[in-house]
Amino acid sequence: MRTLLAAFACFALLAQVAHAAEGQTVTLVLPQALRAGESAWLELTLGAIERGAEVEVSTAAGRLLGVISPFGIRLGQQAGTYTVPLPADVFANGRVLLRLSIDQGGHAQRPPTTTEVKSVRVKITPAVQ
Repeated sequence: MRTLLAAFACFALLAQVAHAAEGQTVTLVLPQALRAGESAWLELTLGAIERGAEVEVSTAAGRLLGVISPFGIRLGQQAGTYTVPLPADVFANGRVLLRLSIDQGGHAQRPPTTTEVKSVRVKITPAVQ
């Protein structure tokens, strides 16, 4: 019985570690197909996050797209709104599956909470004329 209980505890721990390594996945849809010269940007609104924490943005396949490192935010204050460029080749059928994770230096990466990442959306900037 103890062996079974220990095996179950190890399995539960491994499942949590695997989930933490994955981060939070978000599927975003382009509001329209990109036209010539237009660019897609990821807009993230961050709430209060721990000092020194960073938000890592990557594709579901693991391609790193950017890291947001808020600096000079007072403890408990909102971190603000940040943008990350999205290459056109990350979209398939107008959709992109992104992975967001919190890196707190020295700790395993983990999914952000709803108070840390308040909103995520795609914006399109018009072509420069």
